[in-house]
Amino acid sequence: MKKPLLLLALVLLCPLLSPGWGFFAHRTINQIAIYTLPKAMQGFYYRHMPAIVRLSTAPDERREEDPTEANKHFIDMDHYGDDPFGMMPKTWEKATAKYSADTLRKYGTVPWVIIDVKEKLTEAFRQRDSTAIVRLSAELGHYVADAYVPLHTTINYDGQLTNQQGLHSLWESKLPERHMSEWKLDSEKGEYLKDPQRSVWQVIQESYGFLGATFDMEEKVTRTFTPETKYVFSHKYGKTRRAYSDAFADAYNKEVGAQVAFRLKLAPTMVSSLWLTAWQDAGKPDLDALLASRPGKAEKEKLEAELKVWSKNELIPQDMLLALHKQAAVERPDLINSAKDMAPILTEEAAVAAPPAVPAPVAGAPAPAVAPEKVKVKSKTSEGTEKRKEKKKKEPKKADDGWG
Repeated sequence: MKKPLLLLALVLLCPLLSPGWGFFAHRTINQIAIYTLPKAMQGFYYRHMPAIVRLSTAPDERREEDPTEANKHFIDMDHYGDDPFGMMPKTWEKATAKYSADTLRKYGTVPWVIIDVKEKLTEAFRQRDSTAIVRLSAELGHYVADAYVPLHTTINYDGQLTNQQGLHSLWESKLPERHMSEWKLDSEKGEYLKDPQRSVWQVIQESYGFLGATFDMEEKVTRTFTPETKYVFSHKYGKTRRAYSDAFADAYNKEVGAQVAFRLKLAPTMVSSLWLTAWQDAGKPDLDALLASRPGKAEKEKLEAELKVWSKNELIPQDMLLALHKQAAVERPDLINSAKDMAPILTEEAAVAAPPAVPAPVAGAPAPAVAPEKVKVKSKTSEGTEKRKEKKKKEPKKADDGWG
């Protein structure tokens, strides 16, 4: 695949402004995580790879519908003082006792959410619930990936406090979209975590440590640009929006791109390690037995070939990175009544003889028009008052289209 076409595809497929890693990076991380699993788990996860990749963005997609979702993706450690990692208790119970649950939720809960979803995944393995395993694995991958983003550990998450607005999207979305083809996605194999809570907090602390370079390198690159070349502007829905230009993104990538690539490379290993830990804590159930059919020779050979392509860092050139493929629309049930609640279908003869059906009122729709009644009108003349009846002219009734 030629690079210009690749970059165009990335821009078209990935949203410019998305919380956490961009959709492109989230999907990539979950796919690579499957390649880093042990053989005993890989067949099940590879069979469900399209769903796990697609569902990796579900937590971001439900933000607008679920008011409790947003704070699950970050933790503003700088709110907790100059030594936040020394001050912050690592368990939820001790942290809430010290700071209150409301305070923790206000400033983000991602480390505890990761542990909570990991425990739910462990239970799904115990119950041999393949649907829950797929969904929870995908969502666990999302939250773990978010913990690898430095800007998810600070109140100044978008550079809004330092006149660097748009830095969040630049770091996590635009750089991967424009430069991932240059990075090596050779993540290490997942391992069992004896203390998942400690491992997750280690990730948060490492991300926090990258904040200085994240902001400082933006300032350094800014010195070589003018406002006209640093930003691009778009006018939509009556508002003017500002974003970093492609030229600035490429210059910033030369300074900080290795950091972004490094964090993206580490994330899949932690994701697969937590999947592996949940599976092992559940007693290592036979995952192939949960499949409709066990992996056959052709499927195993396909996986082996794909693993070789990944080891050579050729997923993108060989068009095997699912994040670059158009996501299939998810089928949703039609919003209609069940068959037992619907009126019976009439034969042609019965339909002719039957009286016209009166539509049931629609909730929220205006009431049907009522024919005007005869009203008495008094009119006064020079000779006195006389009574007369007057009938208002009937207006043709409009069809009710359900709109107010």
